[in-house]
Amino acid sequence: MSNDGNKKQFWKRNTAKVPGSIQHVYGAQHPPFDPLLHVNMVKAGTKGPATPGKPKKATTFQEFESITSDAWDVGDDDDELLAMAARNLNIEVVMETANKVIENHSKLQKQQEGVADEEEEEEDEERESAVAEELQWRPQPPAEEEGEESSPGSVLTEASPGGRMVKSLSEAHIGFSREGIEEKVSLQRQRSLPQRPVVPLVARMADQNTSGTPAMTEREASRLDKFRQVLAGPNTDLEELRKLSWSGIPRQVRPITWKLLSGYLPANAERRESTLQRKRQEYFGFIEQYYDSRNDEHHQDTYRQIHIDIPRMNPESLILQPRVTEIFERVLFIWAIRHPASGYVQGINDLVTPFFVVFVFEYIEDEVEHFDVSSLKEQELRDIEADSFWCMSKLLDGIQDNYTFAQPGIQRKVKALEELVSRIDDSVHRHLQQYEVEYLQFAFRWMNNLLMRELPLRCTIRLWDTYQAEPEGFSHFHLYVCAAFLVRWRKEILEEKDFQGLMILLQNLPTMHWGNEEVSVLLAEAYRLKFAFADAPNHYKR
Repeated sequence: MSNDGNKKQFWKRNTAKVPGSIQHVYGAQHPPFDPLLHVNMVKAGTKGPATPGKPKKATTFQEFESITSDAWDVGDDDDELLAMAARNLNIEVVMETANKVIENHSKLQKQQEGVADEEEEEEDEERESAVAEELQWRPQPPAEEEGEESSPGSVLTEASPGGRMVKSLSEAHIGFSREGIEEKVSLQRQRSLPQRPVVPLVARMADQNTSGTPAMTEREASRLDKFRQVLAGPNTDLEELRKLSWSGIPRQVRPITWKLLSGYLPANAERRESTLQRKRQEYFGFIEQYYDSRNDEHHQDTYRQIHIDIPRMNPESLILQPRVTEIFERVLFIWAIRHPASGYVQGINDLVTPFFVVFVFEYIEDEVEHFDVSSLKEQELRDIEADSFWCMSKLLDGIQDNYTFAQPGIQRKVKALEELVSRIDDSVHRHLQQYEVEYLQFAFRWMNNLLMRELPLRCTIRLWDTYQAEPEGFSHFHLYVCAAFLVRWRKEILEEKDFQGLMILLQNLPTMHWGNEEVSVLLAEAYRLKFAFADAPNHYKR
């Protein structure tokens, strides 16, 4: 009884108001709700019960709740929370719905398997009839072994040289080549199997995965319409554009969206054309002023290093085109001359490629690896070159300490990555320590090249969609992406039992067939880590 009295006294004593309010979380798995779409739901959720009941006597906790009501004040930005609160989810209903989804998925899978089996049986019957017809036109020799006879149309099952069971003729027939029939049947079987799609270096609308769905889905078409509506206004809402871009930008609007989000173009539509003309003229003014000095004594080392690094870049089919090499040399040399604090550093060269490829797609429909850039008009190439220079410059303005003397920005980020991994996955951290693997030995390149050497170009472009949309995406959010990327390979890392094996793995991670799906999962995990650790310094450090 005394305890109950104390509890009551506690609620009565603590009458101080608790300030604060709940805020949205924008990001990977919880995109912001549109308040206009959910206003009806909010109103419906705030209505009282249909049948009036006897009002309950207020408890001491309810008194406390009413006293501290300012802690739960609803602002204009809290529609998402109200909408979520308005949904009274019953756990039984949720489980029943989930079971139905699983059953429907299983039935659909069985139906697909049944259709595939029927098609395979029909193909087998056609092959057997074809073999039988071929046998009818050939003489039937006597059986070889112990007087065994076999009809011309009989077919036995035997293992092919590759280890797969295929239909072949009986060994008794020697009037024609058994190997020829086996090869023919094997070839027909291979043609009937689904072919693995070729994943382009830069995927189309949805940055398609290795499963390959080149046609635009209804959802993708809807997202494209939303982007076009936002971009069509006289003054683009950059905040809304960032929210849409976080989950990926459609290829058709990616060039203009990147230019806006990077700060290269103004939000006002009327000023864009004049801004483009002025910035492009300014860039080619730099070329006239500085580019002839590339062979001067104090600049020739910089130019020679750029000239050496460019052929090492990917994709080779694009970079090794003479016209593209010239463009990259000019862009990198002009940037180095205009930024003497850092100058040119290996790694900066990789950062031009995504911008160049995205801006090329403004003028072509083909995939970049099969396209001859020199076939573009001269003015189009000049525009692509200038736009790539300015957007790369905007990016590097936020991470320039990565490339100044001793690269202190990278040193700090690698150290922060080590501390973060030790908090989120101590097993991986201790395993690396046990075999004396230093984070700087593999993560330096992750920070220096922004994971461009670890991921295919199509994945880098999708990653940069989110970096452009995320506040301080290249300078801050990239740390959490690297942490999620390292932990993603936890199983493979723990299986390696020596320094050499770990280093080979970490410098050659198997991401060649990654696509939009894998990058989206990586970004979602990175956002979760950022939300947990970014504003919690005491939790971040040991």
